[in-house]
Amino acid sequence: MNQIDQLKAVFTECGISAALEVVGERWSFLILRGAFNGLHHFEEFQSTLGIARNILSNRLTRLVEHGILRRDPDPDDRRKVAYRLTEKGRDLLPVLLSLRQWGERWVSGLPSNPVLVDRLGRRPIMVTVHAEDGRPLSLGDMEWVDRADLGKDAAA
Repeated sequence: MNQIDQLKAVFTECGISAALEVVGERWSFLILRGAFNGLHHFEEFQSTLGIARNILSNRLTRLVEHGILRRDPDPDDRRKVAYRLTEKGRDLLPVLLSLRQWGERWVSGLPSNPVLVDRLGRRPIMVTVHAEDGRPLSLGDMEWVDRADLGKDAAA
Protein backbone atom coordinates (compact mmCIF):
# COMPACT_ATOMS: atom_id res chain seq x y z
CA MET A 1 0.00 0.00 0.00
CA ASN A 2 1.52 3.36 -0.99
CA GLN A 3 1.57 6.39 1.29
CA ILE A 4 -1.50 8.05 -0.28
CA ASP A 5 -3.54 4.86 0.09
CA GLN A 6 -2.37 4.58 3.71
CA LEU A 7 -3.47 8.14 4.42
CA LYS A 8 -6.85 7.54 2.79
CA ALA A 9 -7.32 4.53 5.06
CA VAL A 10 -6.27 6.58 8.10
CA PHE A 11 -8.79 9.30 7.31
CA THR A 12 -11.71 7.03 6.42
CA GLU A 13 -11.32 4.38 9.13
CA CYS A 14 -9.99 6.54 11.96
CA GLY A 15 -11.82 6.73 15.28
CA ILE A 16 -10.98 10.45 15.65
CA SER A 17 -13.95 11.51 13.52
CA ALA A 18 -16.32 9.29 15.46
CA ALA A 19 -14.96 10.52 18.80
CA LEU A 20 -15.26 14.16 17.76
CA GLU A 21 -18.90 13.61 16.84
CA VAL A 22 -19.52 12.63 20.47
CA VAL A 23 -17.23 14.91 22.52
CA GLY A 24 -15.54 17.26 20.07
CA GLU A 25 -17.14 20.43 21.29
CA ARG A 26 -15.84 22.93 23.85
CA TRP A 27 -18.68 22.66 26.37
CA SER A 28 -18.62 18.86 26.34
CA PHE A 29 -14.95 18.87 27.31
CA LEU A 30 -15.55 21.46 30.03
CA ILE A 31 -18.44 19.40 31.41
CA LEU A 32 -16.18 16.35 31.45
CA ARG A 33 -13.47 18.36 33.22
CA GLY A 34 -16.07 19.30 35.82
CA ALA A 35 -17.17 15.68 36.20
CA PHE A 36 -13.55 14.59 36.70
CA ASN A 37 -13.27 17.28 39.38
CA GLY A 38 -16.30 16.11 41.34
CA LEU A 39 -19.22 18.06 39.87
CA HIS A 40 -22.39 15.94 39.76
CA HIS A 41 -25.46 18.18 39.62
CA PHE A 42 -26.89 20.35 36.88
CA GLU A 43 -26.71 23.43 39.11
CA GLU A 44 -23.04 22.78 39.95
CA PHE A 45 -22.09 22.51 36.27
CA GLN A 46 -24.14 25.58 35.40
CA SER A 47 -22.75 27.85 38.10
CA THR A 48 -19.16 26.64 37.83
CA LEU A 49 -18.92 26.74 34.04
CA GLY A 50 -21.18 29.72 33.41
CA ILE A 51 -22.87 27.80 30.60
CA ALA A 52 -26.39 28.62 29.45
CA ARG A 53 -28.97 26.21 30.87
CA ASN A 54 -30.26 25.07 27.47
CA ILE A 55 -26.75 24.32 26.18
CA LEU A 56 -25.86 22.47 29.38
CA SER A 57 -29.03 20.42 29.19
CA ASN A 58 -28.30 19.54 25.57
CA ARG A 59 -24.68 18.55 26.24
CA LEU A 60 -25.51 16.50 29.34
CA THR A 61 -28.23 14.66 27.42
CA ARG A 62 -25.81 13.93 24.58
CA LEU A 63 -23.09 12.67 26.96
CA VAL A 64 -25.65 10.41 28.67
CA GLU A 65 -26.97 9.13 25.31
CA HIS A 66 -23.44 8.18 24.30
CA GLY A 67 -22.77 6.38 27.59
CA ILE A 68 -20.10 8.80 28.80
CA LEU A 69 -22.14 10.01 31.76
CA ARG A 70 -25.02 8.27 33.52
CA ARG A 71 -27.91 9.82 35.39
CA ASP A 72 -28.41 8.50 38.94
CA PRO A 73 -30.94 9.56 41.55
CA ASP A 74 -29.12 11.62 44.15
CA PRO A 75 -28.99 9.59 47.37
CA ASP A 76 -29.26 12.78 49.47
CA ASP A 77 -32.19 14.30 47.57
CA ARG A 78 -34.31 12.00 45.40
CA ARG A 79 -35.67 15.03 43.52
CA LYS A 80 -32.18 15.66 42.09
CA VAL A 81 -30.20 13.77 39.48
CA ALA A 82 -26.47 13.14 39.81
CA TYR A 83 -24.37 12.82 36.67
CA ARG A 84 -21.58 10.26 37.07
CA LEU A 85 -18.79 9.25 34.74
CA THR A 86 -19.13 5.77 33.29
CA GLU A 87 -16.15 3.56 32.49
CA LYS A 88 -16.39 4.91 28.93
CA GLY A 89 -16.27 8.45 30.33
CA ARG A 90 -13.38 7.71 32.70
CA ASP A 91 -11.41 6.43 29.70
CA LEU A 92 -11.39 10.03 28.40
CA LEU A 93 -9.07 11.17 31.21
CA PRO A 94 -5.86 10.79 29.16
CA VAL A 95 -7.49 12.76 26.34
CA LEU A 96 -8.38 15.64 28.66
CA LEU A 97 -4.95 15.59 30.28
CA SER A 98 -3.25 15.59 26.86
CA LEU A 99 -5.34 18.57 25.71
CA ARG A 100 -4.51 20.41 28.93
CA GLN A 101 -0.78 19.73 28.55
CA TRP A 102 -0.89 20.89 24.93
CA GLY A 103 -2.81 24.04 25.87
CA GLU A 104 -0.34 24.87 28.64
CA ARG A 105 2.61 24.45 26.30
CA TRP A 106 1.32 25.97 23.06
CA VAL A 107 -1.62 28.26 23.86
CA SER A 108 -1.60 29.76 27.34
CA GLY A 109 2.08 29.23 28.09
CA LEU A 110 1.09 28.94 31.74
CA PRO A 111 0.75 25.93 34.02
CA SER A 112 -2.85 25.15 34.94
CA ASN A 113 -4.10 25.12 38.50
CA PRO A 114 -5.04 22.93 40.27
CA VAL A 115 -2.52 20.27 39.29
CA LEU A 116 -3.41 16.58 39.01
CA VAL A 117 -0.74 14.64 40.89
CA ASP A 118 0.20 11.05 41.62
CA ARG A 119 -0.97 10.44 45.22
CA LEU A 120 2.11 8.40 46.06
CA GLY A 121 4.83 10.72 44.76
CA ARG A 122 2.86 13.99 44.74
CA ARG A 123 4.30 14.75 41.29
CA PRO A 124 2.26 16.12 38.36
CA ILE A 125 0.74 13.60 35.95
CA MET A 126 2.16 13.71 32.42
CA VAL A 127 0.61 11.97 29.42
CA THR A 128 3.12 10.54 26.94
CA VAL A 129 3.02 7.99 24.13
CA HIS A 130 4.50 4.58 24.89
CA ALA A 131 4.96 1.34 22.96
CA GLU A 132 3.14 -1.74 24.12
CA ASP A 133 6.30 -2.79 25.99
CA GLY A 134 6.48 0.55 27.84
CA ARG A 135 9.17 2.30 25.78
CA PRO A 136 8.52 6.05 25.32
CA LEU A 137 8.00 6.91 21.64
CA SER A 138 8.48 10.04 19.54
CA LEU A 139 6.73 10.69 16.23
CA GLY A 140 9.79 9.38 14.36
CA ASP A 141 9.44 6.03 16.14
CA MET A 142 5.95 5.43 14.76
CA GLU A 143 4.31 4.63 11.43
CA TRP A 144 0.80 3.96 10.14
CA VAL A 145 0.20 0.42 8.92
CA ASP A 146 -2.85 -1.46 7.75
CA ARG A 147 -4.33 -3.45 10.63
CA ALA A 148 -4.35 -6.55 8.41
CA ASP A 149 -0.55 -6.33 8.16
CA LEU A 150 0.06 -6.36 11.93
CA GLY A 151 0.48 -10.13 12.20
CA LYS A 152 2.73 -10.27 9.11
CA ASP A 153 5.43 -8.13 10.79
CA ALA A 154 5.55 -10.40 13.82
CA ALA A 155 5.90 -13.51 11.61
CA ALA A 156 8.70 -12.02 9.48
